[in-house]
Amino acid sequence: MIKILPLTKTDPAMISLLAREIWFRHYCDMLSNAQIHYMLAQRYCPMLIQSQLTEKNIWWKKLLFDGTAIGFSCCTRTNMPHELKIDKLYIHHDHHRKGYGKMLVDDAVKTMHQAGCNSLILTVNKHNHAAIQAYQHYGFEIIGDSVVDIGGGFFMNDYLMSMTPCV
Repeated sequence: MIKILPLTKTDPAMISLLAREIWFRHYCDMLSNAQIHYMLAQRYCPMLIQSQLTEKNIWWKKLLFDGTAIGFSCCTRTNMPHELKIDKLYIHHDHHRKGYGKMLVDDAVKTMHQAGCNSLILTVNKHNHAAIQAYQHYGFEIIGDSVVDIGGGFFMNDYLMSMTPCV
């Protein structure tokens, strides 16, 4: 049984551990170990996730398979009117290619509509070819580059992708 549910106050530590497992396996050929450690600490600290759960413009979700978290997403409202960003979307590698990513994207589209937005964006590492293809399959288009200095001497070198779903 698959469910997508909002994170609760007891979930941040579990999400942090799941992110660590996913990131070290998935990004080992794209990013240095130092950058992976830096980004995990920057984005997946349980206290940070916990604080974001009370923000009205941030939506954290967990993907459960038979009650066990196998993935998660986080959407945020951007500074652009009517635009929502999928800031995080990850599925554990044992559960890839089963349609779960599409389920989280569909859930993000639902969140987008509920938030009164009409455009969905995301950034994806330029070397993450499988994710780029999946997002294109879901209806996203590459609309530009996004090179961001994230501090610590590290940069994110991503494509900016966009989707304008039907109502």
